[in-house]
Amino acid sequence: MSPAADELADLHRRIEALRPTLLRLAQLQLRNLAWAEDAVSETLLAALEGAARFAGQSQFKTWVVGILKHKVLDQLRLRQREAPYDTDDEGEVLEDLVFAPDGHFRTMPQTWETPADALQQRQFFEVLEACMDALPGQIGRVFLMREWLELDTDAICKELCISSTNVWTMLHRARMRLRECLQLNWFGNPTT
Repeated sequence: MSPAADELADLHRRIEALRPTLLRLAQLQLRNLAWAEDAVSETLLAALEGAARFAGQSQFKTWVVGILKHKVLDQLRLRQREAPYDTDDEGEVLEDLVFAPDGHFRTMPQTWETPADALQQRQFFEVLEACMDALPGQIGRVFLMREWLELDTDAICKELCISSTNVWTMLHRARMRLRECLQLNWFGNPTT
């Protein structure tokens, strides 16, 4: 095989290896498998077509996920009124487990001695992704819109037809669920 053919085969392998992660991220945000597959397909095509422009200033995965982010935003704009609306009533229960009636934590959060070291470990990211996947419908969607797509509150309110108070409540619930999940599954110290 020629060097160019080897490079192309390597590029195809790297992109194909990212497909499951990209599909999971897109599906978590779009809540529709067909739309998620469209966004991922467009992302993979754009990555293949733009591979020559990849300057290596970031990791390859980061570059491709950045492309996906824009493709997901395009899908949201295209389908903004077709997305299903999920509700969640379980947030109250989690808050009762974490907070005392006076509003203080029932138990103080565990001190994370070296978060930079923990963040570098692949297993941490796998647990974090599993915790994010476990966020219920609308809460997970709002959290990803804010933290992954970096949409501001007004854009989220407009997209989902909800109030800013609702957005902040869902973000709070998402963060509390992620904290609880990480405490149980990564740090090994339940908060209850």
